[in-house]
Amino acid sequence: MEDKTIVCRDCGKEFIFSAQEQEFFAEKGFQNEPARCLPCRRLRKQQANKGERQFHTVFCSNCGVETQVPFKPTGIKPVYCRDCFQKMK
Repeated sequence: MEDKTIVCRDCGKEFIFSAQEQEFFAEKGFQNEPARCLPCRRLRKQQANKGERQFHTVFCSNCGVETQVPFKPTGIKPVYCRDCFQKMK
């Protein structure tokens, strides 16, 4: 494999897709070459992570108090309030 020069989809600047990066992509099974340069990929990832966290209201499996958790409980595993969770550590 040889280094490739690619034009970034977002900023229009050229960047190098190195042979080492190409090998990594191949090992991971990625089908497509990157369309964005590293700074634009980082910016895009930051913007995607700025979304508001969604909380779900549940009742603690230990003490029964109503609490909110940042994940959707499946009902398979117990869910604890902050205090009970800290006590279990």
